[in-house]
Amino acid sequence: MTDIQKAFAEIKRGAEEILLEDELLEKLKTGKPLKIKAGFDPTAPDLHLGHTVLINKLRQFQQLGHEVIFLIGDFTGMIGDPTGKNVTRKALTQDDVLANAQTYKEQVFKILDPAKTRVEFNSTWMDKLGAAGMLKLAARQTVARMMERDDFKKRFKEGQSIAIHEFMYPLVQGWDSVALEADVELGGTDQKFNLLMGRELQKSEGQRPQTVLMMPLLEGLDGVQKMSKSLNNYIGITDSPTEMFGKVMSISDDLMWRYYDLLSFKALDVITGYKTQVEQGANPRDIKIELAKELIARFHDQQAADAAHQEFINRFQKGAMPDDIPELDITVENGEIAIGNLLKEAGLVASTSEAMRMVKQGAVKIDGAKVTDNKLSCMAGTTAIYQVGKRKFAKVSLK
Repeated sequence: MTDIQKAFAEIKRGAEEILLEDELLEKLKTGKPLKIKAGFDPTAPDLHLGHTVLINKLRQFQQLGHEVIFLIGDFTGMIGDPTGKNVTRKALTQDDVLANAQTYKEQVFKILDPAKTRVEFNSTWMDKLGAAGMLKLAARQTVARMMERDDFKKRFKEGQSIAIHEFMYPLVQGWDSVALEADVELGGTDQKFNLLMGRELQKSEGQRPQTVLMMPLLEGLDGVQKMSKSLNNYIGITDSPTEMFGKVMSISDDLMWRYYDLLSFKALDVITGYKTQVEQGANPRDIKIELAKELIARFHDQQAADAAHQEFINRFQKGAMPDDIPELDITVENGEIAIGNLLKEAGLVASTSEAMRMVKQGAVKIDGAKVTDNKLSCMAGTTAIYQVGKRKFAKVSLK
C-alpha cells in the first residue's frame, strides 16, 4: 500500500486535474499494468518542450510498469483539432501527416523507452470504421452537446464559421479510447471536452471508463501565452544545444520554477533544495543553468550540454555580464519591432540613429550573438538579453 501511495503521488506531480482520483487509485490497487494513452496529431514536423509535458508523464507511468501507448493521430490530424481555434484549421494532406508522424516517432524516444512503448496510428481503426461507422459514431452526440464546448460556443456567438467535420474531432478522439481500451488518457487542460468524450463512449460500449489526467499548458518564453511555434515563444527539442541553452536562460526567474515542475526529471526534494538556496541568496541564474544543462543532455547528450554551458560562459560571464540585468516588457504593434526602436525603448541607446551606428560597429548583441542587420525586426512573444557595447544590458520581453 505504501508503494501504491508513493506511485500515486508521483503520478499526481504537476497534474492540474484527475477525473476521477478515486478511480485511478482503485486501478492502481489491482496491481495490473494499466493502458496509458496520449495522442498527438502530427500537424508540424517538430515537437517543442510544451509537447513533452505529456511525454514526461508517460515516462513516469512507464517507469512504474504500466503500458504506454503513444498514439499518433494521423486520422485526426487530417480533421484538425478545433481546440482553442477561432477558425477552421487548414486540412493537412496524408503525405504531410505521415512525414510529420515519422519525425515524432524519432523524437519521443529521446524520452520514452522504445522497447516499452507501443506506437499506434488511429487510422488503423478509423479507416475500417468506414462511412456507415462514422455516421453511427456521429449519432452518439447531439449538436447541442457539441455547442457546450467553449471554442464552438464562442465562434458561433462571434459569427465565425464552424465546419461540420469539426464536430467529429472529439468523437474520433473518444473512439480511440474505445479501440485501445484505455485505462488512463493524458491531455492538456484545454482538451477536457475531448478527454471526457472518451469516458462517455467507453461507458456506452460497456467498457470501464478511462481516468482522465490533465496536465497544465506550459507557458512559452514570454511567460504569458502557451508555448507555440506560431507565437515564436518555443524551445524546440531539435534546437541546437547553444540555441536551447540561450532560450532557457532567457526565461524569467519565476517561470524557471514552472519549467522545473513540468520538465525536470529531478526529484521533488532536489527542486525544493534549489528554492531554498535562492531564498538564502543564491543567484537564480546558476539554478537556471542546471535546468538548461539537464534539458540539453536529454535531447542531445551531456557533452553537448557542457559545451553549451562553456559557450555561454565565454559569451556572457567572463566579466561581461552583470548579475542585476534590468528586465522590462515592451509592447509591439503588428507583432514585431525594428531593432533600432527596441534598443531605444529599452534605454540602451539615445536614438535610433545611434542604434544603427552601434549595429554597424558590431556592438549590438542578442543573447550573445552579434547583430549585423540594422533592418532586423524582433518578434512579439520572445524574451532575450540585448547588449550594446560592453556595459549596457537589458532583458526584454516583447508583448
